[in-house]
Amino acid sequence: MEKRELASGKVVNDLFFGLELGMTQKQFFETCWNLNKEGVLTNGPTELSVQHSLVFPSGNPGKMRFYPKFDEGKIYLMPVEFIYDGWSPWNEDLAVEKLREDVVKLFEKWYGEGFIEVSNEDKSQIAYVKMDGNRRIRIFKKHISAVRAEITDLPIQRKISQKAS
Repeated sequence: MEKRELASGKVVNDLFFGLELGMTQKQFFETCWNLNKEGVLTNGPTELSVQHSLVFPSGNPGKMRFYPKFDEGKIYLMPVEFIYDGWSPWNEDLAVEKLREDVVKLFEKWYGEGFIEVSNEDKSQIAYVKMDGNRRIRIFKKHISAVRAEITDLPIQRKISQKAS
């Protein structure tokens, strides 16, 4: 799938809330500042996080928190964490597997259908993946209460990985 999409030459940079892969740090901060003034985004619980309150397709309220990684001053990776409000280990209705399903449904609304399940042999690690040209989206369980999504400009990420090795 990666080979086919990368070979297509298609460039897809859309993230969410008007944010895009390739956006400069200055553009990112300006966009977030404007969305903060509109009440769409707030400061997250950590120093480097932006937060958005949302209602998932299941009807459960939750939060998404994000802060991009930059290469040469431009966004190439957007890690996003999702949690349900009111999560507790004994509340099966808010289990992380249900959250992962909710995030996949949310992303299908945002990015279209076509997420495929990939896993290791014993299915202890499951991720949902979609490729659109250069943009790869992965959704997976981070820990007992959180799901992580990573939206990556794959050619840039590979270039960075090659530099590091």
